[in-house]
Parts: sequence; structure tokens; C-alpha cells
Amino acid sequence: MILLASRSPQRRALLGALGVEFRVVVSQVEEGTNPLDNARAKAHDAAARAGVPSGGAVLGADTEVLLDGAVLGKPADAGEALAMLRNLSGRAHVVRTAVCLVTQTGEHDVVDDARVTFRRLSEDAMDWYVGTGEWRDRAGGYAIQGSGATLVESIEGDHSTIVGLPVGALAGAFEQLGLAPWATDRAGETR
Repeated sequence: MILLASRSPQRRALLGALGVEFRVVVSQVEEGTNPLDNARAKAHDAAARAGVPSGGAVLGADTEVLLDGAVLGKPADAGEALAMLRNLSGRAHVVRTAVCLVTQTGEHDVVDDARVTFRRLSEDAMDWYVGTGEWRDRAGGYAIQGSGATLVESIEGDHSTIVGLPVGALAGAFEQLGLAPWATDRAGETR
């Protein structure tokens, strides 16, 4: 059993794709500026409130967007979202997602980066996207899993990292920790 310390429907969908049993225990911590610190705080908050499941983990995650090394947070309003899109237009940026797994044996961290290049965006395209409202509560002011896909020219790395949960890296961590549904116990039986 995994306790997911996130209200994100995208993270729920990605975690579900891994085939693990989970339930949501939303973290109540205020986010800072470092995604790994945020992921750790979320996981530890949920673990303190709900406990760590026996043979399972509490999972906290956070995503940031970096343009030329500067963090692009969540836009406060449509004007800020439009400014972010203008800065990202025709350029590459890094999307970093950090994950913290709190188990009964300790804390295990995963950090994964993907590189996203936006196509050159017209003012009409940017205005349209901002008008969708999809930028709300999104690091960098866009959601690649929705209409934001129209802004993207190419990606390098794990698409799921950009969405908010690095499935490939997380699957490896689950396997190492014996949490993967395809893992076998010492008797050789699949869980």
C-alpha cells in the first residue's frame, strides 16, 4: 500500500499506471522553493498524520520548471502566465520532479529531469492557451498532459516526469524497495 501525499489527479493516474495499491492522504504543508525539500515535507507530513503502511510507503512529490537555471513557479494570474509563455517560446527548459518515499526502513529519494523545448509561439496561441485557464496551479504556467501539449516542439526524457511523477525512475525505486507489484518474495512467488 502506498499513501500518496498529493491531491494531483495526474499523479493519481500515473501511480495507478504502475499497478500499485494506493490511497490519497493530502499533505498540509506549505511548499517552499526546493522540490526535493517539498517532496520530503509532504511525505513526512502525511506519514505523521496517517502512519507508514506496513510493507508500503508514503509518497510525496513536487515539480519545478527551470529556465536558464531560474525557477518558474506557479503564475499568480493570467498576466504572469502569459509572461512565462513568452519567456518559454522557442526555447528549451528543464522540468524536474522530486519524489520522496518514506518507508518503515527510512527515506528514499528520486529526482528526475526532462528537457522540454517549446515551439515559437504566436501571440494568438499564447492568448488562447492562457484563456483555457489550464495554467492555474502549474509550475511554469502550462500542463503538458492537456492543451499545453500544443506548445511543445520536443521533449527529451520521461514524459511522466513533466506531468509530475517520473514513472520509470519510480518503478525502479519500487522494485529496489520490494514495493513493485511484479516483485517476487524470497520464495519466488509474485506478490
